Amino acid sequence: MIILKCCVIDDEPLAAQLIASYIEKTPFMQLVGTYSSAQEAVKTILENQVDLVFLDIEMPQLNGLEFAKIIPPTTRIIFTTAYDQYAIHGFKVNALDYLLKPVSYEDFLASANKAQRWIEIQRNGSNQGSSRDYIIVKSEYRLVQIPTSDILFIEGLKDYVKIYTIDEQKSIMTLMNMKTLEQSLPSYFMRVHRSFIVNTNKIKIIERNRIVFGNKYIPISDTYKQVFSDYIASHLLSQNRDDVNL
Repeated sequence: MIILKCCVIDDEPLAAQLIASYIEKTPFMQLVGTYSSAQEAVKTILENQVDLVFLDIEMPQLNGLEFAKIIPPTTRIIFTTAYDQYAIHGFKVNALDYLLKPVSYEDFLASANKAQRWIEIQRNGSNQGSSRDYIIVKSEYRLVQIPTSDILFIEGLKDYVKIYTIDEQKSIMTLMNMKTLEQSLPSYFMRVHRSFIVNTNKIKIIERNRIVFGNKYIPISDTYKQVFSDYIASHLLSQNRDDVNL
């Protein structure tokens, strides 16, 4: 497991303590330091090769946007702020993500997963299509590590998702949206419906415009049908592309 060295920079003590507590309870993160100003953190970031900085924007003397321009490019930034108008500016300085205060642990963990994935890719010298061995989600007041290769499919239910795996009698439910989870998954996962993402490596049967996983039937919607058909055609042992008839 890759451990991310993290620090928190925020001149609001309660906000800084909250993010620090999230880091300390996340298995793949290590808290290096908590600082009330950007100036205090510079030495730590440069000497300890910090992987990830949770950085407030509105701070005296040197604000977060200015500070983001001077730290090493290998140190990624997740902005934490109470003002959503800074979102565009944050991404212009190559921020990895943007969290709006007060930050929930669910939103924090989604950003943390994204950061871990990015750093894994960089350290492995791979591209965006690289495989990711596992994800960590919060379910029923616990952190659950799920090997991505064990996931059959994911179902979206408004603010929650259900993750179905090969060896679980019941699904794993977590507070997260489909878009966030989709961005954290390896390239062999495919969206086939507004409410479903499937592991293409686990597909065994397709019938009547549906993917069959045991007694579960996953619909393929018109929005995603062409992309899925192209995927099937690229793997179909036939000379006739018309054989792909969903």
